[in-house]
Amino acid sequence: MLDDLLTAGAEPNAITLEYPALVERLQSVFIDMMLIIMCMGIFSALLDRLTFAPVWVRPTLFFTLFFIYEPVCICYGCTLGNYIKKIRVRNVDDINEPINLLQSFIRYTLKLALGWFSFLTIHGTPQRRAIHDIASGSLMIKKA
Repeated sequence: MLDDLLTAGAEPNAITLEYPALVERLQSVFIDMMLIIMCMGIFSALLDRLTFAPVWVRPTLFFTLFFIYEPVCICYGCTLGNYIKKIRVRNVDDINEPINLLQSFIRYTLKLALGWFSFLTIHGTPQRRAIHDIASGSLMIKKA
Protein backbone atom coordinates (compact mmCIF):
# COMPACT_ATOMS: atom_id res chain seq x y z
CA MET A 1 0.00 0.00 0.00
CA LEU A 2 2.86 2.38 0.67
CA ASP A 3 3.97 1.98 -2.94
CA ASP A 4 0.50 3.12 -4.03
CA LEU A 5 0.78 6.21 -1.86
CA LEU A 6 4.10 7.36 -3.24
CA THR A 7 3.63 10.20 -5.62
CA ALA A 8 5.37 10.47 -8.95
CA GLY A 9 8.26 12.89 -8.86
CA ALA A 10 8.41 12.96 -5.07
CA GLU A 11 11.37 11.96 -3.00
CA PRO A 12 11.66 8.16 -2.65
CA ASN A 13 10.80 8.24 1.06
CA ALA A 14 8.08 10.91 0.84
CA ILE A 15 4.50 9.75 1.25
CA THR A 16 1.54 11.83 0.21
CA LEU A 17 -1.74 10.84 1.79
CA GLU A 18 -5.11 12.04 0.65
CA TYR A 19 -7.92 12.32 3.15
CA PRO A 20 -11.56 11.94 2.10
CA ALA A 21 -13.79 14.99 2.13
CA LEU A 22 -16.94 15.16 4.23
CA VAL A 23 -19.08 14.46 1.16
CA GLU A 24 -17.20 11.22 0.40
CA ARG A 25 -17.54 10.04 3.97
CA LEU A 26 -21.26 10.79 4.00
CA GLN A 27 -21.73 9.00 0.67
CA SER A 28 -20.02 5.96 2.15
CA VAL A 29 -22.33 6.04 5.19
CA PHE A 30 -25.35 6.39 2.89
CA ILE A 31 -24.30 3.34 0.84
CA ASP A 32 -23.84 1.30 4.02
CA MET A 33 -27.24 2.35 5.37
CA MET A 34 -28.92 1.41 2.07
CA LEU A 35 -27.23 -2.01 2.24
CA ILE A 36 -28.44 -2.52 5.82
CA ILE A 37 -32.00 -1.47 4.93
CA MET A 38 -32.04 -3.80 1.91
CA CYS A 39 -30.72 -6.71 3.97
CA MET A 40 -33.28 -6.04 6.69
CA GLY A 41 -36.05 -6.05 4.08
CA ILE A 42 -34.82 -9.31 2.59
CA PHE A 43 -34.47 -10.96 6.00
CA SER A 44 -37.90 -9.70 7.01
CA ALA A 45 -39.51 -11.09 3.87
CA LEU A 46 -37.80 -14.45 4.43
CA LEU A 47 -38.86 -14.58 8.07
CA ASP A 48 -42.45 -13.74 7.12
CA ARG A 49 -42.50 -16.88 4.98
CA LEU A 50 -41.18 -19.04 7.81
CA THR A 51 -44.00 -19.78 10.20
CA PHE A 52 -41.73 -21.57 12.65
CA ALA A 53 -39.12 -18.79 13.10
CA PRO A 54 -38.67 -17.83 16.77
CA VAL A 55 -39.61 -14.30 17.82
CA TRP A 56 -36.04 -13.43 18.87
CA VAL A 57 -34.60 -13.97 15.37
CA ARG A 58 -35.83 -10.67 13.88
CA PRO A 59 -34.38 -8.37 16.61
CA THR A 60 -31.15 -10.38 16.61
CA LEU A 61 -30.74 -9.90 12.86
CA PHE A 62 -31.50 -6.18 13.21
CA PHE A 63 -28.96 -5.80 16.02
CA THR A 64 -26.32 -7.73 14.09
CA LEU A 65 -26.80 -5.74 10.91
CA PHE A 66 -27.01 -2.33 12.54
CA PHE A 67 -24.48 -2.60 15.37
CA ILE A 68 -22.01 -5.24 14.20
CA TYR A 69 -21.71 -4.74 10.40
CA GLU A 70 -19.58 -1.58 10.37
CA PRO A 71 -17.19 -2.31 13.26
CA VAL A 72 -16.41 -5.83 12.04
CA CYS A 73 -16.05 -4.82 8.39
CA ILE A 74 -13.79 -1.88 9.29
CA CYS A 75 -11.63 -4.13 11.46
CA TYR A 76 -11.18 -6.73 8.71
CA GLY A 77 -10.94 -4.42 5.71
CA CYS A 78 -13.73 -2.04 4.80
CA THR A 79 -17.47 -1.67 4.48
CA LEU A 80 -19.20 -1.75 1.10
CA GLY A 81 -19.51 2.05 1.18
CA ASN A 82 -15.79 2.42 1.94
CA TYR A 83 -14.97 0.01 -0.87
CA ILE A 84 -17.09 1.85 -3.44
CA LYS A 85 -15.82 5.29 -2.39
CA LYS A 86 -12.23 3.98 -2.17
CA ILE A 87 -11.67 5.15 1.38
CA ARG A 88 -10.25 3.16 4.27
CA VAL A 89 -10.09 3.46 8.05
CA ARG A 90 -6.56 2.92 9.28
CA ASN A 91 -4.63 3.03 12.53
CA VAL A 92 -3.25 6.54 12.99
CA ASP A 93 0.08 5.13 14.21
CA ASP A 94 0.51 2.81 11.19
CA ILE A 95 -1.52 3.57 8.08
CA ASN A 96 -0.75 0.13 6.67
CA GLU A 97 -2.80 -1.47 9.44
CA PRO A 98 -6.57 -1.37 9.97
CA ILE A 99 -7.80 -0.55 13.44
CA ASN A 100 -8.48 -3.41 15.83
CA LEU A 101 -11.95 -4.57 16.86
CA LEU A 102 -12.01 -2.59 20.13
CA GLN A 103 -10.99 0.61 18.34
CA SER A 104 -13.61 -0.09 15.71
CA PHE A 105 -16.39 -0.48 18.30
CA ILE A 106 -15.29 2.69 20.11
CA ARG A 107 -15.25 4.56 16.81
CA TYR A 108 -18.70 3.34 15.77
CA THR A 109 -20.27 3.95 19.18
CA LEU A 110 -19.03 7.55 19.25
CA LYS A 111 -20.05 8.04 15.62
CA LEU A 112 -23.60 6.98 16.48
CA ALA A 113 -23.71 8.95 19.72
CA LEU A 114 -22.37 12.21 18.30
CA GLY A 115 -24.00 11.99 14.89
CA TRP A 116 -23.58 14.95 12.55
CA PHE A 117 -21.60 16.92 15.10
CA SER A 118 -18.72 14.44 14.85
CA PHE A 119 -18.66 14.64 11.06
CA LEU A 120 -18.71 18.42 11.07
CA THR A 121 -15.50 18.50 13.11
CA ILE A 122 -13.37 17.01 10.32
CA HIS A 123 -12.40 20.48 9.15
CA GLY A 124 -10.66 21.15 12.47
CA THR A 125 -7.63 18.95 11.76
CA PRO A 126 -5.27 18.79 8.76
CA GLN A 127 -5.91 15.04 8.48
CA ARG A 128 -9.70 15.58 8.46
CA ARG A 129 -10.19 13.44 11.56
CA ALA A 130 -13.62 13.51 13.14
CA ILE A 131 -14.08 13.27 16.91
CA HIS A 132 -14.80 9.54 16.62
CA ASP A 133 -11.54 9.09 14.66
CA ILE A 134 -9.48 11.00 17.22
CA ALA A 135 -10.97 9.12 20.18
CA SER A 136 -10.44 5.71 18.57
CA GLY A 137 -6.96 6.36 17.18
CA SER A 138 -8.13 6.01 13.58
CA LEU A 139 -7.56 7.91 10.37
CA MET A 140 -9.51 7.82 7.13
CA ILE A 141 -7.46 7.81 3.96
CA LYS A 142 -8.20 7.62 0.26
CA LYS A 143 -7.02 4.43 -1.35
CA ALA A 144 -4.77 5.20 -4.29
